[in-house]
Amino acid sequence: MDGLFDVPRPGGGGGGSLAANTHASAPLAVRMRPRTLDELVGQEQLRAPGAPLRQLIENDQSMSLLLWGPPGTGKTTIASIVSQQTDRRFVEVSAVSAGVKEVRAAIDSARAQLVATGNETVLFVDEVHRFSKAQQDALLPGVENRWVTLVAATTENPFFSVISPLLSRSLLLRLESLTDDDVRAVVAQALADERGLGGRFTLDDDALDHLVRLAGGDARRSLTYLEAATGAATSKGSTTVDLATAETAVDQAAVRYDRQGDQHYDVTSAFIKSVRGSDADAALHYLARMMEAGEDPRFIARRLMILASEDIGLADPTAITTAVAAAQVVQMIGMPEASLTLAHATIALAVAPKSNAVTTAIGAAVADVKAGKIGPVPSHLRDAHYGGAKKLGHGKGYQYSHDAPYGIAEQQYAPDVVKDAAYYQPTALGAEAAVKERWERVRRLIRGR
Repeated sequence: MDGLFDVPRPGGGGGGSLAANTHASAPLAVRMRPRTLDELVGQEQLRAPGAPLRQLIENDQSMSLLLWGPPGTGKTTIASIVSQQTDRRFVEVSAVSAGVKEVRAAIDSARAQLVATGNETVLFVDEVHRFSKAQQDALLPGVENRWVTLVAATTENPFFSVISPLLSRSLLLRLESLTDDDVRAVVAQALADERGLGGRFTLDDDALDHLVRLAGGDARRSLTYLEAATGAATSKGSTTVDLATAETAVDQAAVRYDRQGDQHYDVTSAFIKSVRGSDADAALHYLARMMEAGEDPRFIARRLMILASEDIGLADPTAITTAVAAAQVVQMIGMPEASLTLAHATIALAVAPKSNAVTTAIGAAVADVKAGKIGPVPSHLRDAHYGGAKKLGHGKGYQYSHDAPYGIAEQQYAPDVVKDAAYYQPTALGAEAAVKERWERVRRLIRGR
């Protein structure tokens, strides 16, 4: 059945786990899939004693899970572990190819197995965010009646992509990206374990650094690269994977860039300063270095969003929308396609007119607040909607702006202690020139000058 995978239990009928049904020709990432929670690398918050996931597995509880995290962090693995350690049948439905019919068929099959044999089923739905509301609704009877233990995986925020009834009936577990040390541990285990490469290959340190860098916190990707690299070494009649072999295998050049060292900070700093300095060519160079080194694209997008307000502000009010849109594309599409969007945003922000007037304004306001210049809110601006407020004089004398000429009323808005403060000092650059002209007129009208 399209989109539906029922994995039979070895030596019996009814199901099992993915980990229990691998074979010698299976991909390295499949062969090395952890079989128990203790073998899972990273995700300490889920593996800790007393953690909900550990309790669910060790106490053999029937509870549906919603796993939210980046690719390659162990979502499918956790589903497999739940199935294997609780001796449940494992069925996988792909949200990419399955429809309502396939979902209902999987639940009906699980219900029949439960009635006939007492065997429970783990129903794994990968990329559940791709399911429509109707498809997600089809999962509810199985979850509510506990005909299945649902394990649904998503890379997108489930509060936006999963229907509320399903979300409220599931235990939400957040998975974090693996650290470089986590990925190194995954690679080392694959090199030594008999399920993997069984000690038949050695990996040079710089080749290991290269594979870890390119993996970007994705365990599955690191094992895919490792398998390709050892295959390339074998074709050369060698059991050693050096940097050149690793580069050839994954068709990438090693970039001298440490994502957690000085180079990370230096290249990031140069990238931001190049955009701020309006040098689009230099900015693209540093962007390319970060992307080729496997830098998290979300980190780059976040830096651009910060820069849009910090260094451009109202000189180009569209800069922040461009940066936010780029971040959304990165989240929804991912690499490598999102590299075009990051380049788009980088160029747009680099060539935009620059102003730090917003940065300076909020900095000055915060400085006054920290200095204790907070003062009481003027009585005419205080809330007058509750009983007794008018007796206190709240709202008395307030001028409704829409009734005033030009929609601007002359009255005091700031507390006395900062009533003459002029925090925002717009520049005459880009679109902020028009803002400057208007703001100076408005300020004079408000303050009666």
